[in-house]
Amino acid sequence: MLCSAKTSGQLTVAVRRRKMSVTTCRTMKAGFTFAFALCWLALAGVHGDSFTVLQAPEFVSFHKGDWPVSGEKVPDVVALTMGFSIQEDLLWPGLQAGPLFQRPRANVLVVVRGVDSLAFPQTVASYPLENPVPFTLDSVAETVHSLFSEYTPVVLQLAPSEERLYMLGKANAVFEDLPVTLQQIRARLSQDGSVLTSLPLNSLSRNSEADLLFLSEVQVLHDITALLQRHRHLAKDFSPDLYSLELSGLEELSRLYGKDSPQYRDATAILASVLQKFGEDMYRLYGNRAVVEVVTVKTFEAPLTRKSRSILESKQISNPGSPYNLAYKYNFQYAVIFNIVLWLMIALALAVIAIAYNLWNMDPGYDSIIYRMTNQKIRMD
Repeated sequence: MLCSAKTSGQLTVAVRRRKMSVTTCRTMKAGFTFAFALCWLALAGVHGDSFTVLQAPEFVSFHKGDWPVSGEKVPDVVALTMGFSIQEDLLWPGLQAGPLFQRPRANVLVVVRGVDSLAFPQTVASYPLENPVPFTLDSVAETVHSLFSEYTPVVLQLAPSEERLYMLGKANAVFEDLPVTLQQIRARLSQDGSVLTSLPLNSLSRNSEADLLFLSEVQVLHDITALLQRHRHLAKDFSPDLYSLELSGLEELSRLYGKDSPQYRDATAILASVLQKFGEDMYRLYGNRAVVEVVTVKTFEAPLTRKSRSILESKQISNPGSPYNLAYKYNFQYAVIFNIVLWLMIALALAVIAIAYNLWNMDPGYDSIIYRMTNQKIRMD
């Protein structure tokens, strides 16, 4: 009896310990699940901004995935899509190496401030944007000009809200009538062909400064495509063109009305549809050989400081390695010439090796007619 009582007591203690361990495991599992959820939400908040590719030709391959791209690496991505080399290797699997002899005719980058993402109806690929620091495409613009200076490519960098415009090459002649200052853009909104007559404004007002700023940026997008349609020959030359646009109208609307306001929601829907059409028009104007990207960022982590430039500046970018402002000795046929010379040298080297091998193993008395005739003459004598 005593043994049975001890045994039953031991079993009861073991069952209690087992229940306590199960309860502890469940508590720890719930804690880990909660912590994982918090980490996931934190990462989602960090990677809320996005880098979206609206249009791209078939020979520029973007892999769909959730690979984040750093904000400071966006100029490198743009340079690689145009076939240019960069100083450091880009360890980002979103962009695949394309063919050597095919390059896009234009690259269009639009930076939208004040929103983390836009609901585009159709895109090529979209990636999260991390470390959203301010960036410019000045290095890409200098590369385009230095390599294709004889063809005077179109380089346009525009920020309507800051009244900042930089044009280079043929852009000085094409976009000289483009409204730049806020006063010019507001005057353009009251003229014929304005976007005010075609867009559903809904809750947006024509009398509000923030609303007019947003609508002026939409008007600039419309005018750029309209001017390119008048000068279609620019999209058919040998030099690639570069467009860099920065829009901050949504940021002003979010500060004034808030992100839950109907004005902000209507402006977001309008901008998404306008950018979709803008990308399609630019892609079509360049013969389906243009890359159109959109960077959406709530706010940059650091203020952007940039040297101001003249609106109609036509000074050529000089070669930093030459004090005489000489252009680089490079043209669009460099890749073709390089391949012709390379493979011709390889073919000649192989031919020399084959000829030398055959001469080394040749029997002069049997293979050479000269030595054969000489031997016969000696025998006759």
